[in-house]
Amino acid sequence: MSDLDAGDQLAASTSTASLRRAEARSREIEAQIGKDPSQIRMLTGDRPTGNLHIGHYFGSLANRVRLQNDGVETFVVIADYQVITDRDDAGPIRERVLSLVADYLAVGLDPARTVIFNHSQVPALNQLLLPFLSLVTDAELRRNPTVKAELEATGDRALSGLLLTYPVHQAADILFCKANLVPVGKDQLPHLEQTRVVARRFDERYGRVDPARPIFPQAEALLSQASHVLGLDGQKMSKSRGNTIELGMDADITAKRIKKAVTDSDRNITFDPVNRPAVSNLVMLVALTAKRNPEAIAAEIGDGGAGTLKKLVTESVNEYFAPIRAKRAELANDPGYLLQVLRDGNAKANEIANATLDEVRAAMGMVF
Repeated sequence: MSDLDAGDQLAASTSTASLRRAEARSREIEAQIGKDPSQIRMLTGDRPTGNLHIGHYFGSLANRVRLQNDGVETFVVIADYQVITDRDDAGPIRERVLSLVADYLAVGLDPARTVIFNHSQVPALNQLLLPFLSLVTDAELRRNPTVKAELEATGDRALSGLLLTYPVHQAADILFCKANLVPVGKDQLPHLEQTRVVARRFDERYGRVDPARPIFPQAEALLSQASHVLGLDGQKMSKSRGNTIELGMDADITAKRIKKAVTDSDRNITFDPVNRPAVSNLVMLVALTAKRNPEAIAAEIGDGGAGTLKKLVTESVNEYFAPIRAKRAELANDPGYLLQVLRDGNAKANEIANATLDEVRAAMGMVF
């Protein structure tokens, strides 16, 4: 075995071990939430790059609502500055920010219990970038999976400074409010580890205002157990691919999109995600929206074929999302209310960010 092979195997083994630890810790955190959620503050969020879709709903939104309702203190950041990290045209940011607020409220996030804010409106949060950037190296930033993926996707096109420092901006989003829990998928664990490194190094370099505790907690991952929903073409669900069902779409458009969904040549419907991903994804959509077992659904359809399957998907998806869509339409017609929700959330976020920045300045000896 070559040294390279040995190194690759060691890295894979370490990654697997880290994932298992994260999975075990996530189970412990879920148990803690069930007993006493009062010690947990969660941060999550989205970039306003377009309308949210049912992949977002089943992948993260429904879980956010569950945790909120379980009593977890919840912060949701609309990461508007991060839209301009990797694109020449940022699009209609204001419109998309308000669209996200409407989506959040429609699915059940409650502004009385969840702080919804956009980080361009929280100056103290962004000012944390300066000391945080002093704690990381150029090489560490370039090893970040998001930065590496963007560099590869653009054919080694020069990175913007904002994209290169994207992982540190994420750290500021998490640490400004001292969140100690971040729901993530397993591929996002390196992002959270960068945040933990920043928090740890700040403590080591600058010390503490209160000797009994560090300024920043070591945020932990809550690994998502949500089902992964593919796009209607059997590929990753993505706004840019046009293979999504958006939360705000009406029943007719949803039906038309599902009618064009990719299946395969086998008329007999089975649930086999490995060998029949497109068909199985449609079965899973029924299972998620009807709260039923996917194997049982496939067995019921049997040799009814793709037509029967698509009809069932259409009915189940439209029925499930009807109340969410009705609420979203109502909210979208009241932009003044959406702005007020955002302004209230920004006010709360600013209050917390200013207090955190005061602590940071005190630790760094920069109080004048």
